[in-house]
Amino acid sequence: MKKIFVLAAVAALTITGSAFAQDATPPGEKPVDAYKQSNANAGATPMTDTKVFEAFHGKEGIDRIVETMVERNFADPRIKDFFAATDKVRLKRTLKEQFCYILGGGCEYTGRDMKASHKDQGTTNRDMNALIENLQFAMDQEKVPFAAQNKLLAKLAPQQKDIVER
Repeated sequence: MKKIFVLAAVAALTITGSAFAQDATPPGEKPVDAYKQSNANAGATPMTDTKVFEAFHGKEGIDRIVETMVERNFADPRIKDFFAATDKVRLKRTLKEQFCYILGGGCEYTGRDMKASHKDQGTTNRDMNALIENLQFAMDQEKVPFAAQNKLLAKLAPQQKDIVER
């Protein structure tokens, strides 16, 4: 009986393509409305140059960068109000997935697309710039070379049109 349950669980994971089915909420996160999960939601195609991913010190480096950036965003007087009602656990998880996916680290992105994620927030270019400053600070803390930082920022820059609303 145990073997059948394990096989059923493996089949379910294979079918959904994710450890978290649409109707399941990952541990520590708040439930969200259903949406179509797709790597296309990451807003950019993955890099093929593995040296950039290595410059970010792999998944562990990305984790540290996201942790630093998110904590700074939640504390930054310029933008903290945007994050007041945000599920910090989910935000960190999906940003780590997004950066890892875009940097060619072999991760899958399970978050929503940028337009849906930022809908009706009233984000301005000034707000976006503050967030980017916090990201650059975090990348500097991780000692990511400037050229590698710019490659990630170049991949993220086109998303501004889907995030900034005013």
